[in-house]
Amino acid sequence: MSLTKTLQSRLLELARQSIAHGLQTGRPLPVDLESYPAELREICATFVTLERRGQLRGCIGMLEAVRPLVEDVAENAFAAAFRDRRFPPLAAEELADLDLHISVLSPAVAMKFASEADLIVQLRPGIDGIILQEGGRRGTFLPSVWDDLPDPAQFLQHLKQKAGLPAAYWSDTMQAYRYTTEMFG
Repeated sequence: MSLTKTLQSRLLELARQSIAHGLQTGRPLPVDLESYPAELREICATFVTLERRGQLRGCIGMLEAVRPLVEDVAENAFAAAFRDRRFPPLAAEELADLDLHISVLSPAVAMKFASEADLIVQLRPGIDGIILQEGGRRGTFLPSVWDDLPDPAQFLQHLKQKAGLPAAYWSDTMQAYRYTTEMFG
């Protein structure tokens, strides 16, 4: 999916409105699908990332596309502001200096690899978002995380820890999936 700047701006405004609505009502902004163009009603998975003064303030999203793009953005913006367990719920005075970023995810594709070294050489820094799964544990990093972890081996170690696994953990049953994003904001 490639969204025009106008459609991107509309989604960013929707995300901000959903957060403002959440501050007033404790709920995400209800979305009237018919008031949006067809491109914004397509079933898509998104992540909404909030930053305040250059620091992460919340990030919530979906890995599977299950609802229309505008609904996913409204729900994830609200959740990033009020339900990210790493942070207290957003306060009204924080809204003015909040930077919002939206990532629209491509469908995830299973990766085939014979070893950890094989997986590492297949990673595409700056391009791939990765989902790592082992048993009931799962974690993901968006492609933007490569900005902070540009080394593929380090990226994978940190992703294992995010999934609740030791950094040095390896198993032949581990699964990995890659996706790309269209990020704006």
